[in-house]
Amino acid sequence: MLKKLYDRCVELARHKFSKPLLGFVAFIESFFFPVPPDLMIVPMVVAKREDYFKIFLIATVGSVLGGLFGYMLGVFFLDASMVIIEFYGYEEKVFQIQDKMSTRGGFLAWLGIMFLAGFTPLPFKVFTITSGVIGFNLTVFFFICLFTRGLRFLLVSYLTYLFGKKFGEFIEKKGALWFTLAGILIVILAAALYLIFVK
Repeated sequence: MLKKLYDRCVELARHKFSKPLLGFVAFIESFFFPVPPDLMIVPMVVAKREDYFKIFLIATVGSVLGGLFGYMLGVFFLDASMVIIEFYGYEEKVFQIQDKMSTRGGFLAWLGIMFLAGFTPLPFKVFTITSGVIGFNLTVFFFICLFTRGLRFLLVSYLTYLFGKKFGEFIEKKGALWFTLAGILIVILAAALYLIFVK
């Protein structure tokens, strides 16, 4: 089933309405769809290299709007939200996180988790919905989504623009590992800067 969805997304990248379809896939991926927009971004940039920046913007806007929709699901539709969260196996962790959100440490921990979820292969939709469930600060949520998804899609678009199909093959084989390592490194750097300049 998942393989068919992957293949279908790659097919949509060749469609004459591929840009609106990319925005739609990026939108629904942020609150329930299991296939990341990157699978459409790479073949779209390979086909039209000069449009890489436009493709990055469409994916980012769609993803952030979808993230906000996921947040609202968590706020107003708890039962439906828990169905999605349970599908990905995170239901127990949601309530553990909710208990810790009243502390500063809990807030900062969730901030780091949200960054990793936006930048790495973690299921972003689980964390957008959970942010609404636990009442995470909406303004901070918006900017962390904008930064992490924007950075991720910009890297994918620009590196595809530079290296073409070779980068697509690299993403398919090792992208998850490298995005995870890069995300962890940036979170560690941000934490170190916080400890040096804020504390």
